[in-house]
Amino acid sequence: MKELGTIIRVSLLLMIVCGLAYPLALTGISQAVMPDHSNGSLVYNKKGEVIGSKLIGQSFTEPRFFHGRESSINYDASGSGSPNEAPSNPNLLKRVETAMQKWEKDNPGVSAKQLPDDVLTNSASGLDPDITLDSALVQIQRISRLTGITQKELKQLVDQHTEKASLFNEARVNVLLLNIDLQEKLK
Repeated sequence: MKELGTIIRVSLLLMIVCGLAYPLALTGISQAVMPDHSNGSLVYNKKGEVIGSKLIGQSFTEPRFFHGRESSINYDASGSGSPNEAPSNPNLLKRVETAMQKWEKDNPGVSAKQLPDDVLTNSASGLDPDITLDSALVQIQRISRLTGITQKELKQLVDQHTEKASLFNEARVNVLLLNIDLQEKLK
């Protein structure tokens, strides 16, 4: 019986330390050291309202804006994941063919053969906030035609939002931040 009391006391102590004290300490430290990151890297409009996160892709369907990667979960973070369909899967082939047809309709003059893979495919999470630099560049012609902003200005805008390539990844562009600045140019 004496051992049972010891087991209960140790269990309660570990629950308090590991389940309460440690998480509270880490939360407090992260809030003090890097509050933006620990709060989800939120993006605010001029009114102070949250319009998104730099870490989660948003759905942009208007042709005059840059489009992110395809999402098989419609950017619903509660169900992140990808169907992991093999290249031979008829559902994947149909989805890619549909995306190519839509691309060619919306982007005359830019052949689907010129497209980077990430324009037509979705990511493993379905929530990627970034596209490759090449994916942003192939969209400039369409956006220029629809907005009247010169291709040179759009290229400069893309360059401002390009995170340079590193040893482990290629150059990428955050679509939400890019489109926020593009919207400012349209005003």
